[in-house]
Amino acid sequence: MPDLLLELFSEEIPARMQRRAAEDLKTAVTNALVERGCAYEAALAFATPRRLALHIVGLPARQPDLKEEKKGPRVGAPQQAIDGFLKGAGLNDLSKATIQSDPKKGDFYIAIVERKGSATQDVIAEIMPDIIKTFPWPKSMRWGKSSAHANALRWVRPLHSIICTFGSETETPDVVHFEIDGIKAGDITYGHRFLAPGPIHVRRFDDYVSKLEAAKVVLSTDRRKDIILHDAKSLAFAQGLELVEDEALLEEVAGLVEWPTVLMGSFEERFLDIPPEVIRATIRANQKCFVLRKSGSNALANKFLLTSNMIAKDDGATIISGNEKVVRARLSDAKFFWETDLKVKLEDRLEKLKSITFHAKLGTQHQRVERLVALAKELAPLVKADVNKAERAARLCKADLVSEMVGEFPEVQGLMGRYYATRQGEDASVAIALEDHYKPQGPSDRIPTDPVAIAVALADKIDTLVGFWAIDEKPTGSKDPYALRRAALGVIRIILENNIGLPLAQHHINADLLAFFHDRLKVYLRDQGQRHDLIDAVLGIDAGNDDLLLVVKRVEALDALLATDDGKNLLAGFRRAANILKAEEKKDGVTYSGTIDAALLKEPQEKALGDILGVAARHAADHVKKQDFSGAMRELAQLRPAVDAFFEAILVNADDAATRKNRLALLAAFREATRTVADFSAIAG
Repeated sequence: MPDLLLELFSEEIPARMQRRAAEDLKTAVTNALVERGCAYEAALAFATPRRLALHIVGLPARQPDLKEEKKGPRVGAPQQAIDGFLKGAGLNDLSKATIQSDPKKGDFYIAIVERKGSATQDVIAEIMPDIIKTFPWPKSMRWGKSSAHANALRWVRPLHSIICTFGSETETPDVVHFEIDGIKAGDITYGHRFLAPGPIHVRRFDDYVSKLEAAKVVLSTDRRKDIILHDAKSLAFAQGLELVEDEALLEEVAGLVEWPTVLMGSFEERFLDIPPEVIRATIRANQKCFVLRKSGSNALANKFLLTSNMIAKDDGATIISGNEKVVRARLSDAKFFWETDLKVKLEDRLEKLKSITFHAKLGTQHQRVERLVALAKELAPLVKADVNKAERAARLCKADLVSEMVGEFPEVQGLMGRYYATRQGEDASVAIALEDHYKPQGPSDRIPTDPVAIAVALADKIDTLVGFWAIDEKPTGSKDPYALRRAALGVIRIILENNIGLPLAQHHINADLLAFFHDRLKVYLRDQGQRHDLIDAVLGIDAGNDDLLLVVKRVEALDALLATDDGKNLLAGFRRAANILKAEEKKDGVTYSGTIDAALLKEPQEKALGDILGVAARHAADHVKKQDFSGAMRELAQLRPAVDAFFEAILVNADDAATRKNRLALLAAFREATRTVADFSAIAG
């Protein structure tokens, strides 16, 4: 079956856009083909700094022929309706339509429309101009003489050429002819900008890949990444060093080169006095280079690795020298910032926080720090932190924001606070809290574990959430400009992973914000493999649902109960009772409570259930008070035999009205007993 090869060759495509653009191209083309009946076997998309490419395998040579039935107006309908029907069906005479009868709607016209499928390459030629014109670049531009026209082609950078060929492996592929803004599709591409810039004539995908490789272009981003990583590790190993791996940087660098060449540079050892994270941030941000560490150690070496797009005649000496000059200059700046910052105590920086706005409606960073101090002191005893240390850490936690280093490299905020605090003799827990109060910053980031850091981290995130809720700046849909979902998930992870009981309602969390926490908790627990219905069942009772640790313990205990036969049968009994109560309460117009008249319990099975219900409910409640949810579940599980026997022997809707009402009250008491631990009505299955 024929394959399609497509390439859009342009000026530099920003690295951050390449993967998304390749996937967008694949989606747009394959969707358009499938909509037109051209199914395919496989599709692969590629990107380099200068091209997007697409290979679609196993396309049909032609669209399938189309035969469909078009329903028209009723017989005797106005001429205007009939004319519209004929035009839509492609008929010029009503005699070419048939008449069908419907017992309810009467006689109406039917047209059988048959269309011969087009050649697939004609379909491709039809769809491609619109796909290119409407391509969803985040940013795009017009260029050249045609740029004066509002409908001129827009592309991320000037588009120079298009390859579009179609054919099977056993035939010479055809060029799919179309044109857009004067650029005609053909079978010519170009190699590496400097190493092999000449035109290349290609036929099909295998030929395209091999000829690009010969022209010093590696088409696959993942293969370029593998080359860079392999060569970087080899160069490091040869020097007795180890690569400090950085996946995000590797992805970015692979998007900057078509023929990756890894080279090693160095800088003076005196710069190793700077914190290693700053060295890494400096070299990464300014030169897109990797840092190295001494083998078997976390200590950085005074070497770095750069990725060039060139094979230099001097083995890269000139390229290395140029990079070393820039790295040296940047590290000199960083060393100056470091040494300057150390001369000023963190507490002496606090006054400057008055000039930094946190949010127009929430005040300055200084005002925020005052709130954090108060909240950290409030939380400290609950997380077993020293109150004075928590207060000190909260007061200093934003001081590094006005340091020279953080001003230059915002990504090291908090970290620099820890370095400065340590150098200035602050308590170790206080210093740790200055860095860790920002954590976790994502689902895979570590959480603070030192009690002082926990207190300040919770204060930081709770203050953020409470503040933005107060000014009605909540996340909406996919928009979350203040990362409030991340803040809530951070609170949840800190609480659960440190096994902290913390009633949120006592710390300025209102009902609406608590519901937001519950939504985030559901996401977290589902990711951990918990059933969503069990979470809803536990949250369905009001008692204690602001203590997220207790919610999770209830969910785990409920899950364990329902994994047993007693639990499954108890749930079945609950559903039977609930269904009876629902029907009878609707019929009677009342809601039955669990107030039972013991004198009316005549039959042994209802007496047995009445006797055990009160005991089990009371004992379950006692276990709940002690936060022993497994024990509470075990008490409820003991109801199972009595419930089974009751439904086996007792007719709830007895002829005697008083007996019927009492038996319904008995079922209501059973329903209320289960709510000691969860809302069983929310459990699915």
